[in-house]
Amino acid sequence: MAEYLVDIKNERLSFFTPAGEVKALNDVSIRLKEGEVLGIVGESGSGKSVTAYSLMGLTAHPGKLLGGELQFNGHEIETMSEKEMRKIRGNEISIIFQDPMTSLNPVYTIGNQITEVIRLHTDKDGAQAKARARELLELVGINEPDKRLKQYPHELSGGMRQRVMIAIALACEPKLLIADEPTTALDVTIQAQILELMMELKDKLGMAIIMITHDLGVVASMCERIAVMYAGRIVEYGTTDDIFYNPKHQYTKGLIRSIPRLDTKEHERLIPIEGTPVDLLNPPAGCPFAPRCDAAMKICLREMPPETSFGDVHYTKCWLSQKEEFEKGASHE
Repeated sequence: MAEYLVDIKNERLSFFTPAGEVKALNDVSIRLKEGEVLGIVGESGSGKSVTAYSLMGLTAHPGKLLGGELQFNGHEIETMSEKEMRKIRGNEISIIFQDPMTSLNPVYTIGNQITEVIRLHTDKDGAQAKARARELLELVGINEPDKRLKQYPHELSGGMRQRVMIAIALACEPKLLIADEPTTALDVTIQAQILELMMELKDKLGMAIIMITHDLGVVASMCERIAVMYAGRIVEYGTTDDIFYNPKHQYTKGLIRSIPRLDTKEHERLIPIEGTPVDLLNPPAGCPFAPRCDAAMKICLREMPPETSFGDVHYTKCWLSQKEEFEKGASHE
């Protein structure tokens, strides 16, 4: 039995477009054990969803995996055929997409779409699949499940459609659930219910969750570990406490500074991160965040920083951390 449920090592993935090669993922490594919850945070275009989709073998054309190893539950994802992937997709590993309206088929009933997944991955007959679909709708907190099974996606509210998507994802009790910004389009009360539901189901089914979001409030309450992504790289990784109480990378600090807080004085302004995301067609030679960083040094623009570790789990890729550690070592001598 493998030690890790998910073990991604040095993944490199690019999209070959008419304008040139978009380096979407650069040397991304992620590990996740059974039952753990990992949050991947970062702004749009940082590579969060691409990392998750590649793990499911869903990299869209013209994307191509250029290097690295992707292991899930003992499977070598990068060597598997589409036929082999279909056996584990939805069965051992499931995904909740960002927008349920575009993920559900408008011409089929909710019942039809849930039972299709159950029949595809299990040996249940029609009646058993329908009973399981009803059970799943109850599990995700949908009232009047028999009525809902006969309805079409447009007849349900946004929160209900998202619950249906979670029901479909959980149909075969997967070992890993990838939640790609599952609460983006929902209001705050429904958002809290959906997150609570996911945590309840995690405890009940013992599954691991990868939570992709740009909302740090969501990861603070749900995740044990957090990977902060910027321009296709993981710039900082650590436990939730490490990231929130002892952030090391300037980008992580910027993200935390830009969250509204309840304990601040009145009329305190939020501090935005100045500048725009890096162009992945022409990524800089050095740290991708350097052009937007207030504390950037000359070396930041020239060379990619190495990894600086702070304990077993916490690490960052930042020249400032290298400098601080070097100065600390020099002062102890």
